Amino acid sequence: MKIKSAEVIVSSPDRNFVTLQITTEDGLTGLGDATLNGRELAAAAYLEHHVVPLLIGRDAHRIEDTWQFLYRGAYWRRGPVTMAAIAAVDVALWDIKAKAAGMPLYQLLGGASRDGIRAYGHASGRDIPEILDSVREHLELGYKAIRIQTAVPGIDAVYGVAAQPSAGGTRYDYEPAQRAALPAEEDWDTRAYLRHIPTVFEAVRNEFGPELPLLHDGHHRMTPIEAARLGKSLEPYDLFWLEDCTPAENQDALRLVRQHTTTPLAIGEVFNTVFDYQTLIREQLIDYVRSAVTHTGGISAMKKILDFAAQYQIKSGIHGPTDISPVGMAAALHLDLAIHNFGIQEYMRHGDLTNEVFQQSFSFKDGYLHPGEQPGLGVELDLDAAAAHPYTPAYLPFNRLKDGTIHDW
Repeated sequence: MKIKSAEVIVSSPDRNFVTLQITTEDGLTGLGDATLNGRELAAAAYLEHHVVPLLIGRDAHRIEDTWQFLYRGAYWRRGPVTMAAIAAVDVALWDIKAKAAGMPLYQLLGGASRDGIRAYGHASGRDIPEILDSVREHLELGYKAIRIQTAVPGIDAVYGVAAQPSAGGTRYDYEPAQRAALPAEEDWDTRAYLRHIPTVFEAVRNEFGPELPLLHDGHHRMTPIEAARLGKSLEPYDLFWLEDCTPAENQDALRLVRQHTTTPLAIGEVFNTVFDYQTLIREQLIDYVRSAVTHTGGISAMKKILDFAAQYQIKSGIHGPTDISPVGMAAALHLDLAIHNFGIQEYMRHGDLTNEVFQQSFSFKDGYLHPGEQPGLGVELDLDAAAAHPYTPAYLPFNRLKDGTIHDW
């Protein structure tokens, strides 16, 4: 089943997406997501100029061979642009293979290991009453696990807080990348953050009791010892996980965090390959793998990472914000349903314009997601609708400390 054509579609319904559509000689199409938030055109150019010409005439059924060809054949390996491009090809080929088999993709991955996929939503607020209201809203939507993000006294804008103003009027619970010529500058104060966060979780636990799974994202902003302090201070509130507590490029740093806290740790949304996880998994320094299918080489690579993690009782927590397109989200759901060591799935609802461009079969009900039973991924791209929303430059913000030093955003 030879590949006849491959097209890179960059569109901006609600926010920018990069989609690869592969078509075989017998007319089957497959979709892949290569969206790289704030750097979309880099991934699109890599696909269009360096990958698409290599696909024409290849056998669409040879997914593993194509993956290895694109990874090893380029010589320059790894990195978010390369791995997002490879992921788009990999997912599109799995979509085609499942359509050729007449099955939803999860059936080709071994079938369902569960009936539904537990998801968590994102609650936030500028103060504790607003946070409690946001939690109630998410419970009413059906979520049974909730991430808590909060404004911090003395800091003007904090990642993940929906109600805070931002340049261009973008809401943080929907899309932090702001449509502007230059990235917005935000401020940061770690000591203020560390003082405030435990009081927020105390209030949430007092209001909603011990059973509701609560999560928090530190967004890479702490040193290892600061992360250890936060994890220890949050232990009374029984978090489901503390995410990205410190920049984990230095995998050894998690040893220090682990020595001081029993709060479960989730790491990896900025990782791209299994090599980013080797120490973390082998030494059991984390509890959840946070990579996105879209940024980590696709379904083939993510399944291998999660099989490796399973040997150490580490579970999945696949990245799923709105800068993962419905194509990338569907790929994650099929993998979630099939693997044994599933943990939880991040789920942010896409906007109406995005749902017009990407027609989807997956569902969310009573706190659980399901990819649906359509053959393939269960997502189809409306090319006319995509063309109506051209690319718009957008950047994620960046941080400075009070003295002007650039800090991790």
